[in-house]
Amino acid sequence: MSSVSTKKAPAAIGPYSQGISANGFVFVSGQLPINPSTGTIAEGSIKDRTIQSMMNIGEILKEAGSGLDKVVKTTIFVTNLELFGEVNEAYGTFFGGNAPARACVQVAALPKGADIEIEAIATV
Repeated sequence: MSSVSTKKAPAAIGPYSQGISANGFVFVSGQLPINPSTGTIAEGSIKDRTIQSMMNIGEILKEAGSGLDKVVKTTIFVTNLELFGEVNEAYGTFFGGNAPARACVQVAALPKGADIEIEAIATV
């Protein structure tokens, strides 16, 4: 088991790793839509923030020797399920016809006032 860390994704905001590589899998911690260059939540629509979270996941997977094409499962946490359609539009652009298994859960709140957080599991 080894920790995965890259400056191309936001630093962890607590006592956890950006990702862990173990037994042929990469487990990516939930990614808020934080721009790693500014350290702030991405501006714009929920689509823009979905894209930022997915780009963060992609950078962590790349650092681990994996990629978005190897994602087998994601979990999306949103504070407003009414935006589910917009999230899907942006999320779907990252996967071709072989989309991973997924769950989407509405939560009361997320860190830093974010409205979306996405975690992923991928093969190496």
